[in-house]
Amino acid sequence: MMLELRDTDFEKISHLVYSHCGIHLHDGKKELVKARLSKRMREGNFSSFSDYYEYVKTGEGTDEFIAMIDSLSTNLTSFFREDGHFRALARIVPALISEQPGRGRPRLRLWSAGCSSGEEPYTMAITALEAAQGTGAELRILATDISTRVLKKARQGIYSADRVKSVPPDLLQRYFQIGQGTWAGHYRLKKDVRDLVAFQRFNLMDPPAAGDPFDVIFCRNVMIYFDKKTQEGLVNRFHNRLAKGGYLFIGHSESLTGLNHAFKYLEPSLYRK
Repeated sequence: MMLELRDTDFEKISHLVYSHCGIHLHDGKKELVKARLSKRMREGNFSSFSDYYEYVKTGEGTDEFIAMIDSLSTNLTSFFREDGHFRALARIVPALISEQPGRGRPRLRLWSAGCSSGEEPYTMAITALEAAQGTGAELRILATDISTRVLKKARQGIYSADRVKSVPPDLLQRYFQIGQGTWAGHYRLKKDVRDLVAFQRFNLMDPPAAGDPFDVIFCRNVMIYFDKKTQEGLVNRFHNRLAKGGYLFIGHSESLTGLNHAFKYLEPSLYRK
């Protein structure tokens, strides 16, 4: 049986998703919403989108609400995606370390906001490790996403051969283990890389927790799903959580043009506090 997504139900679902996590589901996304939620509804034996909407708003439906957000989150990613950003990060890391006062071990804090299945924060970790060699710097990376499904995969740090084909061979050898037996054809990040990255579920619409400021924030190809008002609020929350002189990376298809913010523009998709 084909489930019909009425305009009124689409509007209610769109408003619920927007109010929760800022994702703007315009009319062009109606078929996507219908396709992705129809599967959830069949598995849960829901007879209509209206019934499904009412259920996910209840306390009993909390788990299904999270699953709904998971289903509607687009998680396209790869290792070294938009590789110019990682070349820039490789330049930035030694500079940030050298700018720290000469008291004790230098520390760098990075945040991958919208980390998806982990390729971005692990690429950040590899890039920072390479760039910080010989400095003794302590590296820590926070990786957050709203999707519990992709975070589970990210924590494992295991990827099929086609997912790591963009990793340079020397780095693949240095930072990955090659799967054997039932894991043949797969690669896993070595433990010292995995240990640098802490994965957490986090809604970018919420205020970030207090703590040490970040030196670098990556939030790439996430804001394209938000309207201008939501983008502006997010960018200013990032500004507040960056250390003085910290850097913000956004996607090549994104811009802060038209937003009220205090960042200094450096080059396309790279800004500094």
